Amino acid sequence: MPKVQLTIPEHLEMQIAQLVEEGEFVNREEAIEELLSTGLRAYKTSGPMDDEDPGLEEDGMMGHDDEYVF
Repeated sequence: MPKVQLTIPEHLEMQIAQLVEEGEFVNREEAIEELLSTGLRAYKTSGPMDDEDPGLEEDGMMGHDDEYVF
């Protein structure tokens, strides 16, 4: 399996660590892989956002930086 290195905001790292601590996932690697897969499936289902409000694109999804909805 290919390896990927990425940098994420601290609040996302904290959320992932909390999910692992709560037993939702065995470890960080499993959590990130599953959450990424879920996000990609959701994206494929809903497709890219239309350009109805281009202002949201600059601020991130839902109008907030680093906010992602799965």
